Amino acid sequence: MSSIVTGEAVVLELRPASFAARALGLILDVLFHMVLLVAVLVGLSAAGEDVDEAAMRALVLSSVVFCLVILPVAVETLSRGLSLGKLATGLRVVRDDGGAIRFRHALIRGLTGFLEIYLTLGGLALAVALFNSKSRRLGDLLAGTYAIRSRVPVEPAVPVFVPPRLQAWAAAADIGRIPDATARRASQFLRQAGRMAPQSRAGMAVSIATELSAHVAPPPPPGTSPDDFLAAVVAERRNRELSRLSQQRRRNTAVGERLQRLPFTG
Repeated sequence: MSSIVTGEAVVLELRPASFAARALGLILDVLFHMVLLVAVLVGLSAAGEDVDEAAMRALVLSSVVFCLVILPVAVETLSRGLSLGKLATGLRVVRDDGGAIRFRHALIRGLTGFLEIYLTLGGLALAVALFNSKSRRLGDLLAGTYAIRSRVPVEPAVPVFVPPRLQAWAAAADIGRIPDATARRASQFLRQAGRMAPQSRAGMAVSIATELSAHVAPPPPPGTSPDDFLAAVVAERRNRELSRLSQQRRRNTAVGERLQRLPFTG
């Protein structure tokens, strides 16, 4: 598993594709491109009587370049790392830093792929992929990309509740002045805290709690940890918002029912 650490010390886990999955996806892509190429060549041969030999050679060469290079590059660029084979096997090509690939990466992969896949019958791609941990072929090494598994189990939501010892304080606290941006930071921290390094987690908890405390009154009871303070504020803010929305929905429903009972005159 590949790990990428963001600027906020959050570890993102990316799962590189296995050699078998990459090979299967590549086979599907090659079959699709070859079937398309054969179909184009059959169409050209049907119209070959009206085209001279030099023009036919140019058309055949253009068809090969289009089906085996231009089309794969265009598909990967527009889909940000997908292709028919990768879509079927649940894979996606990304940059080494985990970001989406662009035209430059797709072009390098496409040009190199024509050499290592078609001109060497896949031998070069197979040899290179067997000797690196992420099963990267030569085009990936030159472009700075690799394939990851895009179909992974969804992580369960992290429940956030008001700690029992802070329920009385949270119910009476004034938290209506908290800026939305600060509340979002606190909520994101609570969702990602379990994946952060302990030192980074503690430092960020203190930083966000200090920023949040400037908009909360009265302050939490003495001895409250930053994590508990953040959980209490985020959970209480969510509960109050849900209660407000529920009351508004009930009022709207009641108004609608009264309007339906009013006499209508033509």
